[in-house]
Amino acid sequence: MPSTENQSQISPVEERINSLIKQMALEEKIGQMTQVEKNSISPEEVRNYFIGSVLSGGGGFPSINTPVAWADMVDTYQKCAMETRMAIPLIYGVDAVHGHSNMNGAVIFPHNIGLGASRNPNLVFQIGRATAEELVATGIYWNFAPTIAVPQDIRWGRTYEGYSENTQVVSNLGAAYIRGLQGDKLDTDHFVLATPKHFLGDGGTTWGSSSFRNNQLDQGDTRIDEETLRKIHLSPYLSAIQNGAMCIMASFSSWNGRRMTANNYLLTDVLKEELGFTGFIVSDWQAVDQLSDDYYQAVSMAVNAGIDMTMVPYDYKKYISTLLRAVQQGAVAETRINDAVYRILHVKLMLGLFDRPYAQRVFLSHVGSESHRMLARQAVSESLVLLKNDNKILPISKDVKLILVAGRGADNIGIQCGGWTIEWKGIDGNQIPGTTILQGLKNITSQDTRIIYEPSGKFDITSEAKRKLALAHIGIVVVGETPYAEGDGDSEDLCLSQNDVELIHQMRSICHRLVVILISGRPMNITDQLPLIDALVCAWLPGQEGEGIADVLFGDKEFKGRLPYTWPKSMDQIPFNFENLPTGDKSPLFPFGYGLEAN
Repeated sequence: MPSTENQSQISPVEERINSLIKQMALEEKIGQMTQVEKNSISPEEVRNYFIGSVLSGGGGFPSINTPVAWADMVDTYQKCAMETRMAIPLIYGVDAVHGHSNMNGAVIFPHNIGLGASRNPNLVFQIGRATAEELVATGIYWNFAPTIAVPQDIRWGRTYEGYSENTQVVSNLGAAYIRGLQGDKLDTDHFVLATPKHFLGDGGTTWGSSSFRNNQLDQGDTRIDEETLRKIHLSPYLSAIQNGAMCIMASFSSWNGRRMTANNYLLTDVLKEELGFTGFIVSDWQAVDQLSDDYYQAVSMAVNAGIDMTMVPYDYKKYISTLLRAVQQGAVAETRINDAVYRILHVKLMLGLFDRPYAQRVFLSHVGSESHRMLARQAVSESLVLLKNDNKILPISKDVKLILVAGRGADNIGIQCGGWTIEWKGIDGNQIPGTTILQGLKNITSQDTRIIYEPSGKFDITSEAKRKLALAHIGIVVVGETPYAEGDGDSEDLCLSQNDVELIHQMRSICHRLVVILISGRPMNITDQLPLIDALVCAWLPGQEGEGIADVLFGDKEFKGRLPYTWPKSMDQIPFNFENLPTGDKSPLFPFGYGLEAN
């Protein structure tokens, strides 16, 4: 916190913050450092405990999941915050990692892995702008995004949250998204706070190093030297800070055995002092609890290391009383508390929350708007990577007589969207707005084209006439992963399921030309199936606008995507040594940056 000794060198904002802190009791300061999940606290308790932030975790939506209900819910919490003695507004946060994705009716964009394939910073910037508009409509001015991890092992369940294995791609696109969310000046009425995460090295953990639940990589240990840590994982944060980042989330993971949430060297010496980060650091979900079995010790370690706001998220009363005791007993200096509160209040002032704390309902008409849906559709089309196109069967003629479509994912928006969609691990089915891949095919083809959908691929073609008709035309099969999130998605086996393998064989036997669309959060092991496929399209997790896939399949738009990750030939190649990739027969199936054009 800046010194008050020389008032002539202090700006009006600094003077206002210093004045607020001088008036605050210790309990009020600690309240500002506390973030609670909305299902664990009432609005009245926000007022009683001076809470600085409330969040919605995955699935943390109001009882009626509509934009108006969200605005009403958040405003109710905010109203109670504004009734405290100091009238300091809270800041409400959500994981809007691919649109305002907890909220039914919001536009769900492709996950970051698809945007990494697009290589288009302007597109990512526009998605940030659109997401911010839908957030502020509901009173939310804090987005726990973007993830600027640099995943080095695609077995990680958060691979799809990363733009790429390549540091420069991550730096460029992460910075673009931050500018889109925050604009040139945070206190403009339709911008929100970005949160680059997870500092530092979460994409570099070692397989089997995680001790959390059944995780293998997520929340594990990054076992590399400091030079490598800086070269691969730190650069995106420097770019984020240069592009205005004012909040950074600390990682669950460790670096050479030391938990990041307690790493004073990286959080304070490197991030705050060396890189000059003037915003605040927030911990991840209950991450402080992992530091020690002694909660008093855990809280003291985290705050002393540089954590400014703690995502509790449940037993906030225990956290507040523990930190209060730690300060009273000298385990945490009040100057450290003042520094944390200064940083938090500075960001709240930058956001204009003191003057404009409530939902900006004028933007409710932007939620799920046609312009945002068209932007999502564009993002889908630009993210697709064409991996194989034998005999130039793509693009498909819109006048083709018959298309056989198979695979459960062909008519399932939940599978298209993946994790972090309404619920933490995503959903199954078509209960949210959007267009499935199947509907997109129907919308774009000629009225004379017959599209027959059978999820199992077991079409009734018993007669010779029907069989000849099928063999003369196109089969499209959608295979891949079903939704997952975080460590629950850690997987040693990235082969297609047996059902998907059988489905490809089944469709190959009845279709003259076979197009496979792969829906997945990472490259998968498809080496054995590749010879059966005429055209292979990697669609990643495209979100709600399946028609963006049809746009490219039928030639209205060109294939532009390039692989953001190296594609393995077999699982024994994972993790890759990117400094010394195998060559010859042992080379990757597809290299980083690979992508065909159809025309």
